[in-house]
Amino acid sequence: MAGARKETQTDPATADREIVISRVIDAPRELVFEAFTEVRHLSQWWGPQGFTTTTRSFEFREGAEWIFVMHGPDGTDYSEWIRWLRITPPERIELLHGESRDDPNAFESVVTFAPDGAATRVAMHTVFPTKELRDEAVEKYHAIEGGRQTLSNLAAYVTGTARKGAEG
Repeated sequence: MAGARKETQTDPATADREIVISRVIDAPRELVFEAFTEVRHLSQWWGPQGFTTTTRSFEFREGAEWIFVMHGPDGTDYSEWIRWLRITPPERIELLHGESRDDPNAFESVVTFAPDGAATRVAMHTVFPTKELRDEAVEKYHAIEGGRQTLSNLAAYVTGTARKGAEG
């Protein structure tokens, strides 16, 4: 496909363990990246529809962590942990995501932020340790729809922030 970027293409060796979700957001790349990397923004949009997020600790640098709880609309709390592996502002973030620091089922994600005219294409490329864990995330936790909703929340938040900044 012309113009396809390597980070959003599926690797045949891991295809059955991957989820790739992308969305074009009508805001500059630097603003979208900032919304993804500053805790004051993350708590405003992170997670699927109806979820809220409480941060326990956050430091955005390579090797540092974000420890948080996602609160589901049904009242269920989900402990979450992210370690930032590699950061290339404002283009790319590589991370490890699990329930806790010692989670044997933690998965790796690469989030890219590519200019798309005046907008930004955000792509989340996630690789699970096994096909079974990927399938469980899709079937039990609705990871694909949840990822789409999360990017939708990001888009709504960032475009609202961009409008406020332009008006203010």
